[in-house]
Amino acid sequence: MSGTSLMVATTALVGFALADNKIYASLPFTLQLVATMLTSIPAAILMAKIGRKATFLLGSIIAMLGAALCAYAVIKGDFLLFIFGSIFIGIFSGFANFYRFTAADDVDKEHKSRAISYVLAGGVLAAIIGPNLANLTRDSISGAIFAGSYASIILLYILSFILLSFLDLPHNKKPFTDRVQTTSGRSLKTIAQQPRFIIAVICGMFGYATMTLVMTATPLAMHHHQHIYSDTAFVIQWHVLGMFAPSFITGTLIKRIGLLTVMFIGAVFSLISVFINLSGISVNHFWLALLFLGISWNFLFIGATTLLTESYMALQIK
Repeated sequence: MSGTSLMVATTALVGFALADNKIYASLPFTLQLVATMLTSIPAAILMAKIGRKATFLLGSIIAMLGAALCAYAVIKGDFLLFIFGSIFIGIFSGFANFYRFTAADDVDKEHKSRAISYVLAGGVLAAIIGPNLANLTRDSISGAIFAGSYASIILLYILSFILLSFLDLPHNKKPFTDRVQTTSGRSLKTIAQQPRFIIAVICGMFGYATMTLVMTATPLAMHHHQHIYSDTAFVIQWHVLGMFAPSFITGTLIKRIGLLTVMFIGAVFSLISVFINLSGISVNHFWLALLFLGISWNFLFIGATTLLTESYMALQIK
């Protein structure tokens, strides 16, 4: 997530600088998210065949390649190559999004939401590392703004690869395919017809879509209104904090006030973010709007993820 938050803070600005037609400034980040979406199912199939650990290691290698391509593209001023680098990082995200499911699958039902929350709570560090790393390294390669930023996140992906290599997952001791065959699983069509599954997908989709739209537009909007980049990095930092800091309590909130209530609060926070964004263009407006947006995403995303994990088997929602 440190690499992703750095991409959030920089990709639209770099796209704006590299693209001949400025309307395509957000295209690299758009295709990054599309790549994440399209990778999700193939990544799950690959995990069933070779295990989660091997799949996660492969994803980290893809991330290193993507970051290297982005850095080289900025140095060469090649917009198309920058798009390809962004796509590779998006593919990696499609693998990394399964970290939270890996945690959820290895705990009992009572602790699923808390396990997911703890994994996402790692994003608190990402809020500090990503935007600040972008700000500190953006001019480290002369004549190629932000190239040094993309080069720097290669080190983060290398560190991730090293940590994953020491990971001892229960799924690697017993083939995942064998574990699946011994459970009372149902077809994907049957699972997808459940109201809880549909609600999870819709709420996760709209929560993520709203967050992505506003988050991607903010660096461009702040640049347009002549705010300095350090202010943009500050706003993105607080946005990412809003995305992940509540994770320490979201699981507990779900247990105390209910899953659907937490998701409803997340939707309300999203509407508050929209209202603040439409109210002004000062740094404080951008900061507060992005903070509420991050919290909204956290409640909707953790809520939707928890709801999704409860649709695998015929479980009753309390």
